[in-house]
Amino acid sequence: MNSATVRNLLVRGMLAGLGAGVLALIAAYFLGEPNVDSAIGLEHHSHEHEVEVVSRSLQSTAGLATGVLVYGVAFGGIAALAYCFALGRVGRFGPRATALLLSGTALLAVYVVPFLKYPANPPSVGDPDTIGRRTTLYFLMMLLSVLLAVGAILLGKRLAPRLGNWYATLVAVAAFALLTGLAYVFLPVVNEVPEHFPATLLWRFRLSALAIQTVLWAGFGLLFGELAERLLNPRLTAARTAAQTVAASH
Repeated sequence: MNSATVRNLLVRGMLAGLGAGVLALIAAYFLGEPNVDSAIGLEHHSHEHEVEVVSRSLQSTAGLATGVLVYGVAFGGIAALAYCFALGRVGRFGPRATALLLSGTALLAVYVVPFLKYPANPPSVGDPDTIGRRTTLYFLMMLLSVLLAVGAILLGKRLAPRLGNWYATLVAVAAFALLTGLAYVFLPVVNEVPEHFPATLLWRFRLSALAIQTVLWAGFGLLFGELAERLLNPRLTAARTAAQTVAASH
């Protein structure tokens, strides 16, 4: 893959990340923000005299949009570079399938696995004095998850010639699950949810956080897969478009 192709994929990855960010922003506004408002309402009852530095309306609109869209563009660029490396090296998958495989693997390794050990918490949950420790543990779990996912992919590729793709994949997935489980066991447990905090609200907040990330990564995989397909297989794309045009005319 030459530098021009890498550059074009990088640009398309950032555009796909922006598009996925818009989808995630919509999901965050309608799914996540109501739960954040409810949690902040509980927090304000215990901190009634604190001055609000940034208004809640600004946080839930311009602040939310800026954060989600910038994150989408940034992760889209990084994912596009990873895609350049993965294409043709993880199996005989086309551009679209590789994009979906990459986004699904990234969702699992970057978010779902760390989330299951250290799930997202709404405002008013967590001791401010331990935020550094909690952040370190979360990113350590994320790093371990990414490394284990890469190791599982390499293990599967190494075993495929001897075991076949199906059994090599099963062994790689089992190794990933086993080592992830050990990390869950040996890493410290963090449980700072106050006794009075509503369990239903906590569950809704965490579920909405997972849904937002799923929308983000799935949207990126679909959008980037389409853009990559059009760049890397222009003739095939043109043929499909012509066939669809002919079918529509009849």
